[in-house]
Amino acid sequence: MVRWFNTTGPCDTEIHYTVTSSSRLPNLERLIAQRNYFVLHAPRQVGKTTAMLALAKKLTDSGQYAALVVSAELGAPFSDDPGAMELAILESWRIDAQTYLPDDCLPPPWPKTSAGQQIEAALSAWSEAAARPLVLFIDEIDTLQDAALISVLRQLRNGFRRRPRGFPQSVTLIGLRDVRDYKVASGGSTRLTTSSPFNIKAESITMRNFTAAEVTELYQQHTDDTGQLFSPAATELVFELTDGQPWLVNALARQLVEVLAPDPTTTITPDLVQQAKEILIKRQDTHLDSLAERLQEKRIKAIIEPMLAGLPLPVTSNDDRQYLVDLGLLKRSQAGGLVVTNPIYREVLVRFLVQGSQDSLPMISPTWLTTEGKLDIQALLDAFLAFWRQHGEPLLNSAAYHEIAPHLVLMAFLHRVVNGGSTLDREYAIGSDRMDLCLRYGDVILGIELKVWRDKKADPLEQGLEQLDCYLARLDKDHGWLVIFDRRTQALPMAERLATDTIRSNGQRSITIIRA
Repeated sequence: MVRWFNTTGPCDTEIHYTVTSSSRLPNLERLIAQRNYFVLHAPRQVGKTTAMLALAKKLTDSGQYAALVVSAELGAPFSDDPGAMELAILESWRIDAQTYLPDDCLPPPWPKTSAGQQIEAALSAWSEAAARPLVLFIDEIDTLQDAALISVLRQLRNGFRRRPRGFPQSVTLIGLRDVRDYKVASGGSTRLTTSSPFNIKAESITMRNFTAAEVTELYQQHTDDTGQLFSPAATELVFELTDGQPWLVNALARQLVEVLAPDPTTTITPDLVQQAKEILIKRQDTHLDSLAERLQEKRIKAIIEPMLAGLPLPVTSNDDRQYLVDLGLLKRSQAGGLVVTNPIYREVLVRFLVQGSQDSLPMISPTWLTTEGKLDIQALLDAFLAFWRQHGEPLLNSAAYHEIAPHLVLMAFLHRVVNGGSTLDREYAIGSDRMDLCLRYGDVILGIELKVWRDKKADPLEQGLEQLDCYLARLDKDHGWLVIFDRRTQALPMAERLATDTIRSNGQRSITIIRA
């Protein structure tokens, strides 16, 4: 079960709608009945905890098990002190048990034992005292690190053979990542790289996103309750923008029905969905901000930077690639290869990286606007050339991602242009050796292709013209910009190489070539 509209924590509104999680997490009851220990990992806010709370209640209400969701998070401050970690965790687990379990399944006083053995001893005593087999879902397990984490995993493994009367029948570790990617400081590695402290796990399971049908089902519940309609095109666009990511599906819905269209007689349209998308991206709620912040990690930068530049991936470990998939930033497309999970994430990642360059920009007078406030493409070109001639080189050094520094600076400039209601859309993919931009300002649409001329490579002009022709055809436009950044070691100084030319492409479109 997944609840909405509340997007920051457990649902505290009187009205909420649900999608059952059984189809998203099949066979869990079978695994529990078979006395298995397993791992459930998935990106944040896809419904893991909510689903496990519902399952634990169902199992307990059946009278067959004493099932409980607990958290390891209170032990996180004590990574170097397993004893203190154990006491903090066990106290919170007792409170949870008193809240959710029947009296004959409550834990006895915890046995007194040495640090490093307290969780194993407590779970043994609890399992022996409870009237039913104990089923434990340990949430936020990967908030623990180093010695504290390894201690918990080893204690769970050590008691495993005594289940179900002397230890929990089933234990689920719930977190963002699989066991081998839990954070430790051991042997020069920053992660476990092996599941050996918890090699008793039967399976490692992830939780999928909503399907298009489930998004429709969720929104239809709102329609049934209030009479407010979602047009089929709006619901389809929500799925396209989110790829069914539950937090995004919920967050868009909340913006739509509580902020943009609170009147239930207003039909939700694709235009409203686009407005809601922009609000979420600009607001950078915790969920989106936490994803963006991870771009500073070296292992993430090594994959995301060439992807944004359209370059093939360098040699990277499978663990690093899987890490980005586990975080929810990337997915493996059906056509093959890694792609950013959904269009909203794709936009959030770039805007986060652009922000540094944008903050470094000088004051720029909007000379690209006519007296009527419309965008003048030629004036915009003149303004960009003047800006790049004066500020391009210094700003290139301010970008965190060096490989796409020119892209980031240009986009920072264009964000100044679109500030105030217009949009700048982006497309990029591994191996395409390009980034496409679409500037929309009122009724003006400008397609822009970004290429980089690198050492030991041929001039990308011809390839860029062909690619831009295809892009403009999709936009149904007959004019665009091809921007070629010369990043060769022996490139001419900026003042000498900065130039423009306008030609007709093979598709008979007017292309302005900008060499920068």
